[in-house]
Amino acid sequence: MLNAVDREIPEYLEGYGKMKLFDKFKEGSVKDLDRFQDRLVYPNRKKIISSIKRAVEAVGLKDGMTISFHHHFRSGDLTINLVLNELASMGFKDLIVSASSLTDVHAALIPLVREGVIRKFETSGLRGGLAEFISNGMMEIPIQIRSHGGRARAIVNGDLHIDVAFLGVSSCDVYGNANGFTGQNACGSLGYAKVDAEYADHVVMITDNLVECPNIPFSIPQNQVDHVVVVDKVGDTAGIMSGATRFTKNPRDLLIARHAADVVEASGYFYDGFSLQTGSGGASLATTRFLSEKMARRDIKASFALGGITGQIVKMHEEGLIGKLLDVQSFDLTAVQSLRKNPNHYEISAAYYANPDDEGSAVNQLDVVILSALEIDVDFNVNVMTGSDGVIRGASGGHCDTAAGACVTIIVAPLLRGRIPTVCDRVHTIITPGKTVDVLVTDQGIAVNPLRPELQERLMKSGLPVCSIEDLKERAYKLTGVPREIRVEDRIVGVVNYRDGSVIDVIRQVAK
Repeated sequence: MLNAVDREIPEYLEGYGKMKLFDKFKEGSVKDLDRFQDRLVYPNRKKIISSIKRAVEAVGLKDGMTISFHHHFRSGDLTINLVLNELASMGFKDLIVSASSLTDVHAALIPLVREGVIRKFETSGLRGGLAEFISNGMMEIPIQIRSHGGRARAIVNGDLHIDVAFLGVSSCDVYGNANGFTGQNACGSLGYAKVDAEYADHVVMITDNLVECPNIPFSIPQNQVDHVVVVDKVGDTAGIMSGATRFTKNPRDLLIARHAADVVEASGYFYDGFSLQTGSGGASLATTRFLSEKMARRDIKASFALGGITGQIVKMHEEGLIGKLLDVQSFDLTAVQSLRKNPNHYEISAAYYANPDDEGSAVNQLDVVILSALEIDVDFNVNVMTGSDGVIRGASGGHCDTAAGACVTIIVAPLLRGRIPTVCDRVHTIITPGKTVDVLVTDQGIAVNPLRPELQERLMKSGLPVCSIEDLKERAYKLTGVPREIRVEDRIVGVVNYRDGSVIDVIRQVAK
């Protein structure tokens, strides 16, 4: 049989099967002269669309759909409020907002909840006025809390279906090739946005820095992008380095950090080529300073550092103490600059970072992770989500992901905050289950999970002040008295998913 270009093709070919003949030119399969002429007349149009409103109309957004955002600008984010205010003016209702995290700047969304524009939030974290609003039972549908790895898993396997992703980027070309580490408002890695871009039905890039095509290197490629919108300002770099990522000068935190570095050294996992991640709290960040001194003294180099990359981690890399940096989120401007210029500082997606369905996820290759906590109980369960008043004021983040994957999970926290014990009988909200936590380091002693007797033996042989976690709790209670239980209503305002999608806890409305 002859096909449309006069080639003789058999109807059936053994080992291949029935042959589908090329029988006509499909639209777009041959050169379209009008399209080429349009390129000459309008060389920069491509995927550019004039406004967020026009982009929303083009992707066919409807009431009740799920829209997503990333939080790489942290407290400097401008995109979420900008887009949702536009959607409100267009009359949209019942939207589900799936953000990788929300911060204090998103208190501006409260009126949109009251007006019915937003029906539900799905997020890793929540702080400020919006968190208090939700904690006080002002939303009909509870928020859904997912870890960074759990959110990636849900997107990849379809549990979380994103209709439209609105992604603010600091650099983008007319076709949609985008990154977050160049431009006047660079935020660094787009690790959380990368998953949204790959799996969302529609992707709208929002940028204040349109550059020549092709924008190389790109974090998100053009084939994942539908439209590009240029705005005056996409984010404020000053908000990237929040209080949680600033170095501490507190003597108590420095003592904890020094002990945490001692624990790493004695753990049995401090060897040439080990891997590490440090959290964003003051003591955990400070631990890297003391750890770097030990590494230099013993000529030990880490193979890689993972997670939210900080300037201190970059400094260790530049000093030759860490081989490679795997960056899912840049925590400060030093990290942003390093990502821009250093080929061994590599941007990874949230799925590569911590998807629990993937045995090869990076958290499973961690030797040591150092994490903070709002409170930890005698079963080593950790709360990083709700404060001593029951109000949401934190984030699940990668806490439970890294705790599950690392060989040694070290929690650093003061025994008391003010007159509130950090160690207690039962945490208010479980984010990370105790079975995945190995050591608690406080300013009053170090406790090892009974599930790790070999680890306790190593620390005791090193002369570290090891005690039971029950002892730490009793010391705290002697100083403060037994804390009163947080008063809550029956109404559930938040559902906490563990990284595998199961419900590990719920958050109840604080009592009026």
